[in-house]
Amino acid sequence: MNILYIASIFPTPREGENLYTDLANELIENKNRVTVIVSEEKRKIDDTQISRERNYNVIRVRTGNLYEIGNIQKADSFITLQSKMKKAIDKYLSNEKFDMIIFMSPPVTMYSVVKYAMKKYNCFSYLMQKDIFPQNAVDLKMLNKLNPAYWYFRIKEKNMYKTATRIGCMSKGNIDYLISHNKFLKSDKLELFPNTLKVKESIEKKDERQKLKEKFRIDKNKVLAIYGGNFGKPQGIEFLIKVLKEYKDDNRIYFILLGKGTESQKIHDFIKENNIKNSIIKEYIPRNEYEEILKEVDIGLVFLDYRFTIPNIPSRTLSYFKYGIPIMAATDKNTDYKDFIENETKSGLWSESNEIDAYKEKLDYLIENKDERIELGKNGREYLEKNLTTEMSVKILENSYKEMKGEKENV
Repeated sequence: MNILYIASIFPTPREGENLYTDLANELIENKNRVTVIVSEEKRKIDDTQISRERNYNVIRVRTGNLYEIGNIQKADSFITLQSKMKKAIDKYLSNEKFDMIIFMSPPVTMYSVVKYAMKKYNCFSYLMQKDIFPQNAVDLKMLNKLNPAYWYFRIKEKNMYKTATRIGCMSKGNIDYLISHNKFLKSDKLELFPNTLKVKESIEKKDERQKLKEKFRIDKNKVLAIYGGNFGKPQGIEFLIKVLKEYKDDNRIYFILLGKGTESQKIHDFIKENNIKNSIIKEYIPRNEYEEILKEVDIGLVFLDYRFTIPNIPSRTLSYFKYGIPIMAATDKNTDYKDFIENETKSGLWSESNEIDAYKEKLDYLIENKDERIELGKNGREYLEKNLTTEMSVKILENSYKEMKGEKENV
């Protein structure tokens, strides 16, 4: 296949790899051709540019800033990026032919770019559904349904589902939610397409963790719990702060918090103002450094705001699985993530993210039971190897293309 990959996030080789680059790399390894066109914030580049990255062409389209900014500025950037992406397609890809377009959501405004490219190249499209917007913003009280902005984005969302030839969802809960809230969708248009990553080799957990503990001046007997990712409103940072407060005098555990976001300053201030000695927060670090740390920690933390009514599957789960780290999750009760980690994968424990007592009971259990941590982490790694590799994602995309092509030929 010759694939056009339309993205809003796609790190440069210098910035490291993630699940999006892993997928593109795997498609290339399976003898497909890939061209990536991605929006790039104006704070990062001076002008739109095309370059050879890894083993394929990447067009980085200069747009407004998209992240860690106010909602009004963010909305304006996502709206205006549509025309800029179309112009870049015309300029750099006017003589190309593509078999399929793959793209992700959010942003829902990207659908118009996909629709434009589908018509230009007379090809199919595959939506990799991630977050469900604008409902997630409604859940967090960032939008309400009386606001015209909600209805603007809701219409865009529906058009996106209608435009996509096929939709891949992260979980069965995602599929059920989309069908129940979008009556025009037929079930055969949706399929399971979980987050995946490239698994290269078995990872041997280090029994001695002196290197990391010496770096952060951590007592050698403490259990290490890590959170790596975004610190934003979706993560329910107020509950994370409650957890840090609950354990601030607990000499059994040390919290390593890695990431940045709109709410990260709250955590910085809380740790400093309360003189918390068993927690440290740092901004994002390169993926290779982050993964070196993952080799040495004992518990992986996941947080989502308790108000969500949509099923979310946090992508950081993959990194925890990769390094055999048991998960301690605190999320809303509507997501099927609870069933995923406690029943399907048996890789961790869960509590609702507004129940601190229930959370503490579960985390205390993991702190005190090393053998159980090891077993849960092993289960996650085994599940990853069998079910969540990029090889599986490529098979899904290739099979979907064959089915869509066959359906078109039989019309």
